[in-house]
Amino acid sequence: MTTLYDVPAEDLIEALTETFKDEDAVEAPEWTAVAKTGVDRELPPEQPDFWERRAASLLRKVAVDGPMGVNALKTEYGTSKQGTTRYRVRPKQKAEGSGSIIRTALQQLEEAGYVETSEADGRRVTGEGRSLLDDTAGEVLEDLDRPELERYA
Repeated sequence: MTTLYDVPAEDLIEALTETFKDEDAVEAPEWTAVAKTGVDRELPPEQPDFWERRAASLLRKVAVDGPMGVNALKTEYGTSKQGTTRYRVRPKQKAEGSGSIIRTALQQLEEAGYVETSEADGRRVTGEGRSLLDDTAGEVLEDLDRPELERYA
């Protein structure tokens, strides 16, 4: 049986993004048009499917590294900043990702039944979320034309 560990992360996230676009469980709030993805950013994301892509990435991240809390995920989705985009003159400093985006997406995944909150541990993937990831990984593996991954099919 194919699991989420058997396929490349980019391909799995892309397939989950398409799945979330078809579902009504994960929808971008109105404020995402003006929200930045972190304090080091100057503009909001330009991808039209940003919210679904971030939710898919969060689901995979919690499944692989979970249980995880919002603070740990803010660190994972953060970058290093060096001042404005124009003048990169300061030494690099660590900047965290947007906690509001992560928290809201996780709450939507909870309402859909893919993620659950555990006491003092953070969030972890439910059985339904794990089966969604594994089923999607199986579909991705069938569609991939990479000979080095054929042994997992």
